[in-house]
Amino acid sequence: MSSSQVSGDSKPTVVDSPAVAVPKTADMRTADMRTGDLKMEAVVIPVADVDRARQFYDSLGWRLDADFSAGQSRIVQYTPPGSGCSLQFGAGLTTAAPGSAQGLYLVVTDIQAARDALVARGVSVSPVFHCETGFACRFGDDSTPGRVTGRAPADASYGSFAGFSDPDGNGWLLQEVTTRLPGRVDATTTQYASVADVASALRRAAAAHGEHEARTGKADPDWPDWYALYMVREQSGETLPS
Repeated sequence: MSSSQVSGDSKPTVVDSPAVAVPKTADMRTADMRTGDLKMEAVVIPVADVDRARQFYDSLGWRLDADFSAGQSRIVQYTPPGSGCSLQFGAGLTTAAPGSAQGLYLVVTDIQAARDALVARGVSVSPVFHCETGFACRFGDDSTPGRVTGRAPADASYGSFAGFSDPDGNGWLLQEVTTRLPGRVDATTTQYASVADVASALRRAAAAHGEHEARTGKADPDWPDWYALYMVREQSGETLPS
């Protein structure tokens, strides 16, 4: 997490990270309208052995988009399921030391299921954990101060993690996000990346609706509308129906 100074008389603002909500200033919104969409397309990671890295990412079940060579260069690209951003590695792509890419976030809606799926593929993944305080415990290992085994209290969105590394030591971090903080998504659009994500959202809506009916003391014949409202608001970060 870093900070930058916005031009003019604006106060310093924190640059967005997977755990910090950032309200946009008027200057930033104006800049958005001038430049249009800026979609993150790919992230390059440094590896020592391209074929070994490809074997590892093949084992994850990620989609192989490309593997081609041009002169002394080689580019391999994978895309994680449901991701709009891809991963690239190869020869002649970066001067960074192999294994130096850390804190590569993979956002999931059910962290235990995501961890179990990776373990089933033979990947060594840390236990699910949360930070007792602060954010630093995400990076390191099970002995890192402040790291507590188990899900975040009250299953707090953004609070549960699990980590794994590729053969070079590039570090990946699973983070469970079920309710987005305000401003993170387009409130007019509701999107799910997979059938599993829809199913998880429906289960959360069903559990919340059960509590709703317990409070009202009667069955709700309009439960489909209630589910739909819950799922839309959960994704946009709006107040959930009660």
